[in-house]
Amino acid sequence: MTSRALTVGFDLDMTLIDSRPGIHACYRALSARTGTYIDADLAITRLGPPLVDELVHWFPAERIGAMADLYREMYPTIAIAATPALPGAREAIEAVRAAGGRAIVVTAKYEPNAKLHLEHLGIEPDAVIGDLWAEQKAEALLAHGAGVYVGDHVGDVRGARTAKAYSVGVATGPCPAEELRVAGADVVLADLTEFPDWLTAYAH
Repeated sequence: MTSRALTVGFDLDMTLIDSRPGIHACYRALSARTGTYIDADLAITRLGPPLVDELVHWFPAERIGAMADLYREMYPTIAIAATPALPGAREAIEAVRAAGGRAIVVTAKYEPNAKLHLEHLGIEPDAVIGDLWAEQKAEALLAHGAGVYVGDHVGDVRGARTAKAYSVGVATGPCPAEELRVAGADVVLADLTEFPDWLTAYAH
């Protein structure tokens, strides 16, 4: 294990939560509200990057800021209740605590909405830091002294490596296990149900 006290960072979308149903519903609502076609089925296959990275596929540049604001405003009433935790999510957070560590969530999602998801599901990390993507995630990982970062996207692997944290990939999102390995993940788990056993071995 690293010499740092055990702090483990987790991504949110498709790592701790299956955000596809809620995001799908929110894109459909945004499409209906604006009269602009959005392929929600396609959009939920490429979760991970910031919202604006998806909106550029459907709206002209001058409308992106306003559409992002509208989406985030609509999101709590549409997406929160529709979004379940992924298998092993709660147990993964509890495993970090049981090992005497701290668990933080570092996500590209708009921070207030990220917190609403976790509150709704009764998942209580020690800190939630939003609005950071890929290499930017290293800012929060370094600030909190995280020696491990767990995520489902190659962007999460890049964030971990930028922070010189141990990169744990989970193959529950848009990036298959081999893609996570090629990107530089130190280990790849099928899902978070495998995390407690992995952490026990890592912490010893």
